[in-house]
Amino acid sequence: MKDFPIPLVALGPGTQSEDESLDYLPMPKDMDTYRAPVLPEPEELAGRDAARAVLDQVLALLDRTAERGPGGQVSLTALPAADLRLVNQIMGEGEASALVREEDGALEVRIQEAVLAGVWRLITFRTVNGERTLIDDVIEVSPVPALLRVIAVDDVWPQGTMPQWAGPLPPNVQNAPLLVEEIRDQVAGWKPGQVSHVVNLTLLPVTPEDIGFLDHHLGTGRVLMLSRGYGNCRISNTRLPNCWRVVYYNSMDKVILNTVEVVDMPEVAMAAPEDLRDSHERLADVMNYLESV
Repeated sequence: MKDFPIPLVALGPGTQSEDESLDYLPMPKDMDTYRAPVLPEPEELAGRDAARAVLDQVLALLDRTAERGPGGQVSLTALPAADLRLVNQIMGEGEASALVREEDGALEVRIQEAVLAGVWRLITFRTVNGERTLIDDVIEVSPVPALLRVIAVDDVWPQGTMPQWAGPLPPNVQNAPLLVEEIRDQVAGWKPGQVSHVVNLTLLPVTPEDIGFLDHHLGTGRVLMLSRGYGNCRISNTRLPNCWRVVYYNSMDKVILNTVEVVDMPEVAMAAPEDLRDSHERLADVMNYLESV
């Protein structure tokens, strides 16, 4: 008898080994969605005429911006405390927030989107000798706060001050110099209304040192924006005109997309016209409730 040349493998239940410690990919945990504001009881609305006036102005601005008209602001600095609490209750906190801070830290603007897309709260503080003072508080209705565009323009490097590299490249820097040139060419040729040019760093063969080299040559501005939805998106301006760093994270805070966008404002940072129309309808429902009590 000769040995059978093909090894025999047992089949059927109980013949296969099983891994008792299966490692499943964690499932996403959080996703932000619209949550209607908890409206006050009718007796709490007595005499809140100033709050109603503010909300009427916000509603009018939403009506205008939903039709692609200019946005606008409503001041809250002179609002009585009780009326301010009512406005805060109805506005709530939405998915997007931003921070603009001067380099010396003396002036800081905190921006928070309301539960109504395209409705933003801008609170400005000044710090002197360690003491912080509120100097402005407004609601702005617009796809994105105008201040962010103004700061992004102000942060652009003056002519001739852009970093230039001379000599051998740092260790492990491979493709970043070519990316820097591509981005600068796109910035130089960008025109208003042009579709954004996206450099997807996630799909490119870049090292951590490449990313550091790239960020050094693009610079970092004063705008930092976070959009929370299905995961997070971090948006920051560079020191080049119309150039932004946009990094997406999943709900476990792992980077899933790392990009450079050449555009006046990344689309993910802005409320779309349909979002503004939806916000107008929701606030109109709230106002109808307030008028009925």
